[in-house]
Amino acid sequence: MQRCRQTLRTRCAPLLVAASLALAGIAPAWAAPATDADVNRLLAASRAQNMLDAMLPQMEAMQAQQFAEIAQKQSLTAEQKAGLQRIQQRTSQTLRQALAWSQMRPMYVDLYKQSFSKEDVLAMAEFYESPAGQSLLDKTPALMQNLMVAIQQKMTPLMADLQKDLEKINSEVK
Repeated sequence: MQRCRQTLRTRCAPLLVAASLALAGIAPAWAAPATDADVNRLLAASRAQNMLDAMLPQMEAMQAQQFAEIAQKQSLTAEQKAGLQRIQQRTSQTLRQALAWSQMRPMYVDLYKQSFSKEDVLAMAEFYESPAGQSLLDKTPALMQNLMVAIQQKMTPLMADLQKDLEKINSEVK
């Protein structure tokens, strides 16, 4: 009998280990899901709407600069410039509609609920409600502005090189 138990334990041990690992892997799926109210608390604490609203003018400014560069690089008639201006206005309008908080909030809520447990969402909300979280939020806009400038400075020569490469390829094709 003793020998039978030992054999059973020896044979079942790998199965028990495998079952334990499998259960550990799916344990996060059992975590309590965040509610809309939990995510809304996090979004309010993290100033998500303010961040999105602050991003729009920056995106529009970058877009305006790109349109200005297009206009400078080409000799456009007054009619073409007016058409380019209309395209810029329409693009800006579309961007504002697509990124309006009323459009984005439901997406934020769904994605946060899919990505994070209730515990995660509440912990993040508590962080953003803390002095350290508020300090991070206060400093993030300047950080993002500096990052955008740095990225743009880094990309400008790369885009010039790309333009040269495209012109070379275009001349080879002709």
